[in-house]
Amino acid sequence: MAIATINPATGETVETFEAHPADEVQRRIAQAFEASQKLRTTNYAQRARWMHATADLLEAEVDKTAEMITIEMGKPIAQSRAEVLKCAKNIRYYADNAESFLAAEELADPSSVTASAAGTVWQPLGVVLAVMPWNYPLWQVIRFAAPALMAGNTGLLKHASNVPRSALYLDDLFERGGFPAGSFRTLLIGAGDVAAVIEDSRVTAVTLTGSEPAGRSVAGIAGQQIKKAVLELGGSDPFVVMPSADIEAAATTAVKARISNNGQSCIAGKRFIVHADVYDEFTRLFVAKMNALKVGDPLDETTDVGPLATESGRTDVAELVDDAVVKGAEVLAGGSAPDRAGWYYNPTVLAGLTDEMRIVLEETFGPVASVYKVADREEAVRIANQTTFGLSSAVWSNDPEEQDWFVANLDAGAVFLNGMTVSYPELPFGGIKDSGYGRELAAAGIREFCNLKTVWKA
Repeated sequence: MAIATINPATGETVETFEAHPADEVQRRIAQAFEASQKLRTTNYAQRARWMHATADLLEAEVDKTAEMITIEMGKPIAQSRAEVLKCAKNIRYYADNAESFLAAEELADPSSVTASAAGTVWQPLGVVLAVMPWNYPLWQVIRFAAPALMAGNTGLLKHASNVPRSALYLDDLFERGGFPAGSFRTLLIGAGDVAAVIEDSRVTAVTLTGSEPAGRSVAGIAGQQIKKAVLELGGSDPFVVMPSADIEAAATTAVKARISNNGQSCIAGKRFIVHADVYDEFTRLFVAKMNALKVGDPLDETTDVGPLATESGRTDVAELVDDAVVKGAEVLAGGSAPDRAGWYYNPTVLAGLTDEMRIVLEETFGPVASVYKVADREEAVRIANQTTFGLSSAVWSNDPEEQDWFVANLDAGAVFLNGMTVSYPELPFGGIKDSGYGRELAAAGIREFCNLKTVWKA
């Protein structure tokens, strides 16, 4: 795949980039390794000052950076600004909390292990490679980079080939904030060059956010090298609505959950599983709200849904919808691409889904919702758990016992009650099953790429 910025609203190529040659890749790995030796000797206070300075840069440059994101991958401009500011928030969060998250711990009774003192300390692993996707071109990277650098690691970034401007913006962002040169470096390389970077002895670990096939490949290479890996892969998140729910609020939130980022989010609500007693009411509201969305230029402040990021992505979405319709699905809204330039797809709602339809088990990465009618909570959980994914989930119910039951029975890395899934710096983020393993964010996220070292003293 060419490394290029192609405006998805028009299909026009804005700028192309040459891949880094092998000697430049080696130079950048060497820079990251050298910086890791320096960074691990700095203290938390110094790293926190650099982090806050980096967050200041993001906030000062929010408008220009947001426009870059929107032109590069098509999300509505207001959402691009929100992404940039969320990155700054995450950076400040780790600047302020890293030291407490990685504080040394002492055994209360060291005599139990025949010692005068014993406990644990957290130490950085070194150079960590991040293989990142295009859908949140800054946020996906920053949620790894901020904790990694605050822990004393350095980072290498292999970004998606369709967001090179975002990748290069991140290349020197932390250095501009004061971090030692080489603390974070972008590698403009293709997917076929990733294995060699993971295999490099100077690289200690890898994290990937992306597709299931990409995750299996990276995990396999890391496993052969006995290197730590964290994977955040796809999701087909259920959004369950029960009779005790506030149906108006559930329908309003369901629309936002499905079309945020033009529907291109791993944690988007994708399968709307609704109890029969409230199915008609919820579906009527949901369809009306989806039909009311404005599809258009993502740089227009009034646009709700912009284009999909790539032409192939729109093709994938269209094929899933067409497959379902041919096999008998009912189209309640949308169901086609608008007749205009760019890679747009109309907000779509499908019902009457059956197991032979691809969309039932595959992830739909676009503004397409699947609605299911269920008789009871047992059927709701059966449908929710039937895919191979297990990233997040949402349940709308005002019955405390019912809430607890769903929390206990949904196969997912998170359950959001009476809300939509959102990633917060304060809460761990990650999935189970084919959605990956390991956690980002919160204390768990910063500890993933640290060595928990036991210290025993006679």
